[in-house]
This record gives sequence, C-alpha cells and structure tokens, in this order.
Amino acid sequence: MSWNQIIDSQFIMRKIITTLNDHNDSLFILIKSLSKSEKRQFKLYVGRLGGNSDAKFLQLFEFLDKEKKYSEEAILKSGIVTKTQLSNLKAHLYRQLLISLRLTPAHQNIRVQIREQLDFATILYQKGLYKQSLKILEKAKSMAMENEEKNVAYEIVELEKVIETQYITRSIATRADELAQEAKQLSEQNILASKLSNLSLQLYSIMLKTGYVKSDEEKNEVTQYFESQMPQYNYETLTFRERLWLYKAHLWYSFLIQDFLSCYKYADRYVRLFEEYPLMIKQNPVFYLKGIHYLLESLFYLKHESKFKEALDKLTNLRENTDFPKGDNLDTLLFLYISINKFNYRFMIGHFEDGDDLVKEVMEGLKSPKYKIDEHHVMVFYYKMASLYFGAGDNIKCIEYCQKIINTHTLKSREDLMCFSRILNLVAHYEAGKDYHLDSLLRSTYKFLIKMNELHEVQKEMIKFVRNLGDIYPHELKAEFKKLHTTLKQYEDDPYERRAFLYLDLLSWLESKIENRPVAEVVKEKATKLVR
Repeated sequence: MSWNQIIDSQFIMRKIITTLNDHNDSLFILIKSLSKSEKRQFKLYVGRLGGNSDAKFLQLFEFLDKEKKYSEEAILKSGIVTKTQLSNLKAHLYRQLLISLRLTPAHQNIRVQIREQLDFATILYQKGLYKQSLKILEKAKSMAMENEEKNVAYEIVELEKVIETQYITRSIATRADELAQEAKQLSEQNILASKLSNLSLQLYSIMLKTGYVKSDEEKNEVTQYFESQMPQYNYETLTFRERLWLYKAHLWYSFLIQDFLSCYKYADRYVRLFEEYPLMIKQNPVFYLKGIHYLLESLFYLKHESKFKEALDKLTNLRENTDFPKGDNLDTLLFLYISINKFNYRFMIGHFEDGDDLVKEVMEGLKSPKYKIDEHHVMVFYYKMASLYFGAGDNIKCIEYCQKIINTHTLKSREDLMCFSRILNLVAHYEAGKDYHLDSLLRSTYKFLIKMNELHEVQKEMIKFVRNLGDIYPHELKAEFKKLHTTLKQYEDDPYERRAFLYLDLLSWLESKIENRPVAEVVKEKATKLVR
C-alpha cells in the first residue's frame, strides 16, 4: 500500500463499507460499547465540526443509541435515511465515531500518539515540507524505539528514506548509510519477533483445539514442530519484545507437554521481564495481565499455595492501582483472570463450601454488557462452577452447570473440557442418586469419547465402574471403591493419563467414599500437607 492510499479517504471509506456490509451490526455494537463520557465526547466533536447539528449521521447515532436491538427495517421506517443511502451513512457514522474515540484522552496511548505523529509527517511530506516532516519523524522514531514499537519504527524509517531522496542535504551520504543500517536492524528484529509470535500463536491454537498431548506420538509431533519453527537467535542481543515472545512460545510448549515446572519458569521470567521494564506495563498492560495469569495457572498445577496466593494478591491489587491503565478490555481481563483464579484457589485449599456468592458474582459479570467474555471462557467458568458444587456435595447444581456445557453445540475448541464435563456429569448423577439416567448417560458419554478419540485408561476405568454399579451389592461398594482407587492411583503420575486429574480429582472423590468423609475434607487435608 502506497502512502497516497494510506491518506486516501475514499479508500478508507470503501474499506469501512465493506466491513459494515459483512457484519451489518458492527456499527450498532460499537455504539452500544460506548460509555456515557464517550457519547458526550462524540456529540461535542460533531458540534465542533459546524453545521452538523441536524446531520443525518448524528440522527442515526441518536436513533441507534436508543434502540435495544439492531433493525434495518426500523431505521428505514424512522425516515432518517433511504435504503440506498443507508450503507454509506452507516460507514460515515462509523468513521466519525472512530475519529472521536481517537481524540478521546482515554484512548491516547503511546501507540496512537506515534501513529498520529506519522500521519502528521505524511501530510507535511505530501505538501512538500520535507524538513518539517523529517523533524516530526525523528521525534516519532525515538518514541517508537523507546516503547518497543518497532513495526511502526520501521515504517518511519522507510518514509525517511523516501523523503531523503527528495530533500538533499550535505550529510546525504552518511545519512543514507544510517537509514539503511536502521532499516536492516529493525527489519531483522521485526522478522525474529514475528517468527516467535507466530510460533506462540500456533502452539496456543493447538492447546485450544486438543488440550494437552495425550501420547508419545503427539508429544513428538509437538516437539518436532516447536524445534523446527524456533528461529535462531542470540539471547544477549534480544530486546524486550523478542524476549517476551520467546518466553510465550516456551510457555505454551511447556503447557502442551504438561511440563508445569517449565511453565512456572517461563511464566515467572515473563512477569519479571515486565517488572524490569515498568514502562512496558503501561504500554502493554494486556500482556502483563496474561503473564500473571499464566504464572497463576502453572502454580495451580504445581499446587504451590503460598506463591499462588502472592500472585493472586498482585493481580487483584491491580484493580485499585491508580498507576495501572484503565479501559474496557482491561476491566474484562481483570474480571476474567481474578474470577478464574479465585475458583482455582478454592480448589487448591479445598474450600468448596459457601461458594454461592462467588458463583453469583461471576454469573452477574458474565451477563453484564460491561464485560465481553467469549464463549470458550464462559464454558470454562461453568466447569469450575460445576466442580465447586461437586466438591461441596451439591450434585444437582453440579449437573446443572455440566449440562450448560454439554448442551452447547457451537463450542469448537477445548475438546478436553467437553470430555471431562461429561465424566463429571456422570459421577454427579451417581452421587445424586439419579440411577435412572445412568444407562443413557453412559451410552452418550461413551459414544462421545469414542468419536473424539478421548478414551484413555482413566475414562475407561470410570465408565467400567459406573456400568457395573447395578451388579454391586451395597455392602460390596467400599471394596469396589478401593479397587478402583488402586487402579487409578497408578495413573496419577503418568504423563498422559494424569491430565484427567487436572480436570477432576477422582482420587479424592474415591477416598471420600472409602473413608466416608466429605470430598472437601479430603482435599483440604491434602492441601494442608502440601502447604509451602
């Protein structure tokens, strides 16, 4: 794309029209996402343009702002615009909203500021004011380098090269060498960062789709992919950005192969990297939050209670930290990560009772328009709620939340989550005494696991046990529980079978049946022995 295209308003308008045609409620969603102050800012912005008090795009904004759902028919009935004009008017309103948001102080982060300086320099270049343009570009480049915004820094250098060919100075020979060297260095750094970020993203995608590796074959495939895609690098020359993506790639690889000690190692490096460069926390708060969450997840799997509590407190305190950036996306992530880890902390210490308040708090958050939680994470919350109620002995509520997951047909990721929701549902039905459902549940669960190639030894043993329950006399139950516990215990440290126990603590459940104690008491006792 040429520089002329970048500032071509008609080109931008066509792109916006295409976007809105593809997703005809995008404008409506954007309007509904605006805060009161952002709506006020937009109206002030429109007023400053002059002659816009009765503009049709403002009328359309006010109409959509009052509507509860998007309806093209209702817009046309309002008389604001004709059908042939609607597409262009929506695109114009969408663009004006984005311009207004861009001018809002809350959205004036360093990335936007650098881009703004680049836009100004481009305009000055177009007017032939080369010296002024170069002066702004030099300032913008310093800001970009200082804040690790090397992609835009590369764009700045490329524009500097274009201008230098037209603005001849006495230092053109040395200047050309300087710019060529800068461009080469930035290009190499951007390529390395891109390769590392691509690797991290692909590993994350595998994790979402299939969960942890389930066999030596899968582990070898993932390891081979990881090693083949890992670019060559000199660690000592890596800057903040390249180290960040390097740690993330190692982190996802470690999660996939269930090497949780390595997960902790790289998550800890990840968080410490940000704390060594506090400016980067302000510039990249989302990555910082994710780093703390990864650290908490690895500590949860390692069952390190004291470090987990320390990291959870650090995360929770960010809500009240006035130095930490604010924004809708950050609010959503804070809600998401704090809530998930509140559940995990309860599981870690065996605190299953009195969970209604936490469930209520999270359910209100999931329904709130303030937080935009994707379906995958909604299902994760449902599973944690089901597990919490199962631990508390409230099997009816456990079944209720398991069913929410099982009945979701649009979930395309985390097959492992779907798998263990069915296993937990099966066990909860048994515990609740709903024997009349067990036969149909066994059949549907078995078919599901076969279809998904998820039938590993732990699941096989559980299904075999529940299937034979009808033939076991009450006085024989304890002996059968002991037998199953002995069988499953051998898989607790198996690298591919142990994942079952990460989702559902079957061993503690069996011990509770054998010892005739609440499962929460068993988990709590184990947690006490592990305190560190």
